[in-house]
Amino acid sequence: MGEPHGSMRILVTGGSGLVGRAIQKVVADGAGLPGEEWVFVSSKDADLTDAAQTQALFQKVQPTHVIHLAAMVGGLFRNIKYNLDFWRKNVHINDNVLHSAFEVGARKVVSCLSTCIFPDKTTYPIDETMIHNGPPHSSNFGYSYAKRMIDVQNRCCLLVLPRPLWRGEDGPWEPTSSSTAVPSPPSSLPMSLGLMTTSTSKMATCYPASSIRCTWPRVSAAIRHTPGPGSDSALTVWGTGKPRRQFIYSLDLARLFIWVLREYSEVEPIILSVGEEDEVSIKEAAEAVVEAMDFNGEVTFDSTKSDGQYKKTASNGKLRSYLPDFRFTPFKQAVKETCTWFTDNYEQARK
Repeated sequence: MGEPHGSMRILVTGGSGLVGRAIQKVVADGAGLPGEEWVFVSSKDADLTDAAQTQALFQKVQPTHVIHLAAMVGGLFRNIKYNLDFWRKNVHINDNVLHSAFEVGARKVVSCLSTCIFPDKTTYPIDETMIHNGPPHSSNFGYSYAKRMIDVQNRCCLLVLPRPLWRGEDGPWEPTSSSTAVPSPPSSLPMSLGLMTTSTSKMATCYPASSIRCTWPRVSAAIRHTPGPGSDSALTVWGTGKPRRQFIYSLDLARLFIWVLREYSEVEPIILSVGEEDEVSIKEAAEAVVEAMDFNGEVTFDSTKSDGQYKKTASNGKLRSYLPDFRFTPFKQAVKETCTWFTDNYEQARK
């Protein structure tokens, strides 16, 4: 049973980031409903690692619903170098946001997690029941555990908050989780790639999975600044290109987030992802960008750089049981639209 569609003030943290911008666009393009007020905030509005600033933001906005996307994020090599920082800052952000949402009486919080939270040693495909079945990959150990703790905190809230302390007439607060791989438009690109898990109940959460959202801007920017045929320059992609990922277009992910907010009422996580059959290698992903950018120079793969986790193949069976007819944007179409947007908006794009 979904959320009653009455008056809703929806606060989106991380509103200037990849998924936040995508949600903002989808809402502006007509997905918003009468009675919904959407408030998108970024780090310019409050430092969410600071409890007092977070509380002040929530007291000011007084949200009835929250989509929590804000996080300290980085690519593979930044995660390896700053594992402890990723743990500490994300734990602070998540605790401050979830507790502030409770204090103002928010009816539902949807948080964003990641497929990197799943065990490194596991069977495939991974599903929503396997989050805590073993340690994550060492490359993003701190970030992964910080994200897992959102699921833990959601469940703790259900244990200690069975009473009707929240504003509204539709009962107590509820958390939800989902995960998927997503190509999406950020503030600077119309598409990015990564896995996402979302968790909803009256405290709702979304888990971003193994994210490759830096792939398109970096490869596209590299292509943009690499001399064409006839020069001795080449486009170098770090790693062997062999690891495999599922990619989802950010606009598709945005639509799914909105569905989770309105309709998904389980406490258990739900993976928001394309199917297993849509998994591609990093080499194939890089080649799709090269094709979309009409780059004709040499492409090389630097195998001295770490590949990170080889695969994180996720099942979207649970999502399909709810939305059997949802149509994902084809991978190459999403890449082409992203690269076109990047080329057209390069000077203004956030890099």
